Parts: sequence; C-alpha cells; structure tokens
Amino acid sequence: MRALLIIAMLTLAAAPADAQRRRGRAAVTAPAPRFGGHVGYNFDVDEVVLGAQLSYPMTSQVELYPSFDYYFVEGSLWSLNLDLKVHPPTRAGALYFGGGLAYTRAGDGAGGSSTGLNLLAGLEGRRRATVPYVEAKLVLADQSAFQLVGGFSFSFR
Repeated sequence: MRALLIIAMLTLAAAPADAQRRRGRAAVTAPAPRFGGHVGYNFDVDEVVLGAQLSYPMTSQVELYPSFDYYFVEGSLWSLNLDLKVHPPTRAGALYFGGGLAYTRAGDGAGGSSTGLNLLAGLEGRRRATVPYVEAKLVLADQSAFQLVGGFSFSFR
C-alpha cells in the first residue's frame, strides 16, 4: 500500500515537468482521456465479465485507470478498481502494465467484500479516436482471480 502511494506521488510530481517539456515541442500533443467498455472471462468464477474503464493521462506514459467489472454469477458480484497504467517506451507504444487497488463486493446471501491488489498487462492499438485493447488482470485478495478482457476505448477529443 505504501509503495502504491509513493508511486502515485512520484507520478503526480512528474506531471508538471512533463508538461513543461511538451510546451517546448509544439508538435507533440498529450494523449486524450478515453472512456470505454470491455467483455471477457474470469477463470476463477468461470463466468463472463462486463465492464467499463476510464484512461486519464497523467503524463505521456502514465495513466490513471479506474474501472468497474460486473460478473454474471448467481446473485451479484462486482469489482471497483483504481489502477495506474504505464506505457514503457517502445516503438509502437502498444504494451502497457500496471496495478492498483481492487474492491470486490458479493451481494448474494453470503454477502461480503474484499480489498486487494491488481496486477495487469495488456496491448492496445494506436492512440486514435477509437482504441482496441486486450488485457490480462490478476487480482490478489482473499479470493484471488485471473481474467482476460478485450474492448474499445473512445477518445474525449
């Protein structure tokens, strides 16, 4: 938890320096915020997952990445995630990885909630108005889970 907080603080501190570098290069534009949806499969509950996410660029390589997942199980099961997504410098810029916090709530007769950590990695298309992506996520909590999802994000600009 402390490490995640330190990473978030360093990222926020780096944002003004990145913005100053970009001011000197007018041709480089910051990535636009994106909103989208995804569908996939959770291998631990053996069910389909449907969700939505927001990618909000903090720097040219780091994005705030909150998401919501709903699992089609008997009763109800959903997860709220707050992650950071990092794009390492690669030729195509398609690879990303990250992690953050996961809050999962089961609403069936047993009820209950758990908080844990997410680890994620994915590939996404070039940053245009519509961006396709595929992502693997490992949730480390009381009941760990692994899921694969794919979807599209749409630019706000």
